[in-house]
Amino acid sequence: MNAAVRAVTRMGIYVGAKVFLIYEGYEGLVEGGDNIKQANWLSVSNIIQLGGTVIGSARCKAFTTRAGRLRAARNLVEHGITNLCVIGGDGSLTGADIFRSEWGELLEELVQDGQISKELAQENSRLNIVGLVGSIDNDFCGTDMTIGTDSALHRIMEVIDAITTTAQSHQRTFVLEVMGRHCGYLALVSGLASGADWLFIPESPPEDGWEDLMCERLGETRSRGSRLNIIIIAEGAIDRSGKPISSNYVKDLVVQRLGFDTRVTVLGHVQRGGTPSAFDRVLSSKMGMEAVMALLEATPDTPACVVSLSGNQSVRLPLMECVQVTKDVQKAMDEKRFEEAIQLRGRSFENNWNIYKLLAHQKPAQEKSPFSLAILNVGAPAAGMNAAVRSAVRISICQGHTIYAVSDGFEGLAKGQIREVGWHDVAGWLGRGGSMLGTKRTLPKTCMEKIVENVRKFNIQGLLVIGGFEAYEGVLQLVEARGQYEELCIIMCVIPATISNNVPGTDFSLGSDTAVNAAMESCDRIKQSASGTKRRVFIVETMGGYCGYLSTVTGIAVGADAAYVYEDPFTIHDLKANVEHLTDKMKTDIQRGLVLRNEKCHEHYTTEFLYNLYSSEGKGIFDCRINVLGHLQQGGAPTPFDRNYGTKLGVKAVLWMSEKLEEVYCKGRVFANSDDSACVIGLRKKVVAFSPVTELKKVTDFEHRLPQEQWWLNLRLMLKMLANYQISLTEYISGKMEHVTRRTLSIEKGF
Repeated sequence: MNAAVRAVTRMGIYVGAKVFLIYEGYEGLVEGGDNIKQANWLSVSNIIQLGGTVIGSARCKAFTTRAGRLRAARNLVEHGITNLCVIGGDGSLTGADIFRSEWGELLEELVQDGQISKELAQENSRLNIVGLVGSIDNDFCGTDMTIGTDSALHRIMEVIDAITTTAQSHQRTFVLEVMGRHCGYLALVSGLASGADWLFIPESPPEDGWEDLMCERLGETRSRGSRLNIIIIAEGAIDRSGKPISSNYVKDLVVQRLGFDTRVTVLGHVQRGGTPSAFDRVLSSKMGMEAVMALLEATPDTPACVVSLSGNQSVRLPLMECVQVTKDVQKAMDEKRFEEAIQLRGRSFENNWNIYKLLAHQKPAQEKSPFSLAILNVGAPAAGMNAAVRSAVRISICQGHTIYAVSDGFEGLAKGQIREVGWHDVAGWLGRGGSMLGTKRTLPKTCMEKIVENVRKFNIQGLLVIGGFEAYEGVLQLVEARGQYEELCIIMCVIPATISNNVPGTDFSLGSDTAVNAAMESCDRIKQSASGTKRRVFIVETMGGYCGYLSTVTGIAVGADAAYVYEDPFTIHDLKANVEHLTDKMKTDIQRGLVLRNEKCHEHYTTEFLYNLYSSEGKGIFDCRINVLGHLQQGGAPTPFDRNYGTKLGVKAVLWMSEKLEEVYCKGRVFANSDDSACVIGLRKKVVAFSPVTELKKVTDFEHRLPQEQWWLNLRLMLKMLANYQISLTEYISGKMEHVTRRTLSIEKGF
């Protein structure tokens, strides 16, 4: 919420508006006085990394009454406030819409009572409202993600990771209860991201007799050698008759039926706390800026809108239409139309649920298929690789395929480091960073003959390559060698996994979310280290090759003053302007600066050069320090996004490969040489797409290892505006106002 408060305040000041912060929510609006304070640029400095909300939030009974809203209207009129940005859940946003619809009548009443003049009422005759959804539950229809959801998932996964170590030491079963009210999103995604054995969500109550099925499932997991069982239960979980299922009931059931040592952990409000994740900071900043533009562009006919996330874009949706569809979900659940409730939650919620059931409840196929698949990791390690391998192995076994794991990438494939893997071989891989298979940067052209020999020897008909630019380039080399080697006429798929996020064919590569969070946490600490130091500027170098994604997104998440990247060329004049900007800043109460530099942003303007330049020009005003983040950006446990994303890409890739294998299987052999038989799987806007590597070759800059077009470059304007660089507003592209129906709201709810 603080990132949103910061963005709304700064964007408002940027466009020349007066901005007021209202403390303690609607209570402060009703009470007035010191609860309504005009803000300046510095009012919101250094809050982006704080959890909760610095302006406070409170439930307010008075605002639900006409008398309370009358007092609130008078307070707004007295301050000349005619635009209101409300950050909250559906209750807060509905209250705002009621307030807006009554505005004219409230002003009339205030004039009649002599509390305000007719002239004042005329000057403030219209109230514009825009909403931002702040809720960890992700239960609001119309937006892919609500503010706070990703951070809540981070807290849940931290707890699950901590519990996993103790549970495996003691052979324990853990029942975890997570929040979400009547929405199972948090439970569902944390279940997928932790590989939970059983999951209870309110949208899909378990079938009658679930107690027997669950105990049978837990027993099977233990008999396969697992030392740990995890059961995740949403706080609103119910059975088919609508009766609540409690965590203690589930625990007692496991103890009585199976005799397992079982513990209950109710996560409670720990999920709401802590430092916000990078995704939440960027999302809130993006939404906050769009909210100000929506208020600026509002006309008397514009309905109250809510700013939503759709893929990578900010969009505006009519507030009350979204609230109505959100209520429709609850109505469907109350009337026990559970399948419809899942559909109304959105395509991705439904997709998550189906993939969870596939991985958790399906057993290995009884009959073997005629196909053999091999999985390998290529390039540098990236968080989420292991999650993708795990789900790909397990879904392949469910399909009846023989599945081989290849160590050390294409080099291992050439050397014959190939072994068949089973279900339990990938147990416990979900939360592990790096690459359990081992990974190397070697490309096939250096060992093509030996690769072909092993493909023939092991009868490999499908190749799943998980990695960065080398993985994409390697598969392209294999495809181009098909004319020479018939053995390479097989199905191939690349799952992009690199912290650099530079693989064509996808908006997000596996591992980039974890890397941004790692870089962000380091920058937070670096900024904190200067809290007792006067006037200091930090020059921080990030990885990413020529791709500036990591620098740019981290820069937005930590409120950097500048982020230098290769894709956005800069000159000595730009550097001079940046130094002057920081010099001016240091004369205010803010006495810290943060400048990010992508490692290959410029051949001559190195990190050392920037340090010398800033040190020299800032002499007597500020001093400088260098930090090279290096390989810490590649390490650490994967974020919830990367675990979930890796799991889903692994499943989708294998299902696509299975389908393709069936298509090209003839007379006991596979022969595939069409363009669409070797693809990169990726998330493009809101759709998981398969793009042929031969097509992607046309839009790739091989010299700099980059796609020719990159969506995230649009974010750079936001970074500069929130750092107070004067940029023409004509460069800002406003989100579109869209209308919604029940089905169009079935959006990719937080991939």
